[in-house]
Amino acid sequence: MSVVRDVVVLGSTGSVGTQALDVVRRNPDRFRVVGLAAGGGNVDLLARQALELRVEVVAVAKASAAQDLQLAFYAAAKAGGYSAGEYPVPKILAGPDAAREIAQWPSDLVLNGITGSIGLGPTLAALEAGRTLALANKESLIAGGPLVKAAMQRPDQIVPVDSEHVALAQCLRGGTRAEVRRLVVTASGGPFRGRTRAELADVTPADALAHPTWDMGPVVTINSATLVNKGLEVIEAHLLFDVPFDRIAVVVHPQSVVHSMVEFVDGSTLAQASPPDMKLAIAWGLGYPDRVADAAEPCDWTRASSWEFLPLDADAFPAVRLARQAGEAGGTAPAVYNAANEVCVRAFLDGELPFTSIVDTIESVLGEHEVRNLTSVADVDDAESWARARAQAVVRTSSGSTQV
Repeated sequence: MSVVRDVVVLGSTGSVGTQALDVVRRNPDRFRVVGLAAGGGNVDLLARQALELRVEVVAVAKASAAQDLQLAFYAAAKAGGYSAGEYPVPKILAGPDAAREIAQWPSDLVLNGITGSIGLGPTLAALEAGRTLALANKESLIAGGPLVKAAMQRPDQIVPVDSEHVALAQCLRGGTRAEVRRLVVTASGGPFRGRTRAELADVTPADALAHPTWDMGPVVTINSATLVNKGLEVIEAHLLFDVPFDRIAVVVHPQSVVHSMVEFVDGSTLAQASPPDMKLAIAWGLGYPDRVADAAEPCDWTRASSWEFLPLDADAFPAVRLARQAGEAGGTAPAVYNAANEVCVRAFLDGELPFTSIVDTIESVLGEHEVRNLTSVADVDDAESWARARAQAVVRTSSGSTQV
């Protein structure tokens, strides 16, 4: 019988976090949530989660949200029929250091489902505390790659949660490192698969948010539409599996059933297939090295189906090429790529930047950047601050606005 694993979930009110809690609810004999963290934008949901799961500690990034969380917690308790003193009151951590503090809370595993490179601090904190890290926050690994790898205390301390990297990890079990020829990362192609660059000029945020197969948060969904997300995943695959960039390929697979593949030196290829459901990848991260039974529905082999694999159109979607360049440059370049993208996605969603200008702006900012080595989190912060300022300047020029 397996031992119950104590888990801290960072980003519990987001897409990954809420699905992770669903996995936990269905597997009470495998997992117990002891801590939850969120940005503070949805304290009502956070309070309900904390009450239901009877967690020990809750963290919010906004110090001003602490009182709102307390009020939401008591309201949730009252709505749930609890009397005063009948329910546990968790410790509340608040402020910019709260996520780092809760990442070191006594537990077996930390799931980092925070969106953006702001997740770097908690990633490093969890690793330094010796926790197993289920990593859905790819940006922290990409922005602080050398720092993250240096903080690892054992080779398997980071367990991927992205479906592509979970697939690669499973396929890599099929051979030795010396037998691997290349990694093949699949991409759905997003909502604009098949369009030329000219046909992308006038797409709207609503168009870009209509992903054909995955239900994700807005930032990740836009990243999928530009294929920036796939570029980030190429860098992530390089860092997780120590495979050179020239041996990591990207192929478009619209059905999103084959989540990635590993090609071996004898010509064989192993693929991991399942219907598009993030719960399987999340369950892999939570349960590694053991599988979680019935984490998601399997493929129905009694029904006829067809799978397509198409080459990536690098002219219409240059984000992957640009990510390879940033990854090969190393140092601060991946952090600049990611930070510039975060600014551009926000500007696009706010109607301040055309869709095709997202990657164009990233390329412009990278072209101006003087790459430096990473020796501390301060180096990452400096690179990101510079990248965001430069990207914002380009956005202002593009929109014709003088607003700061």
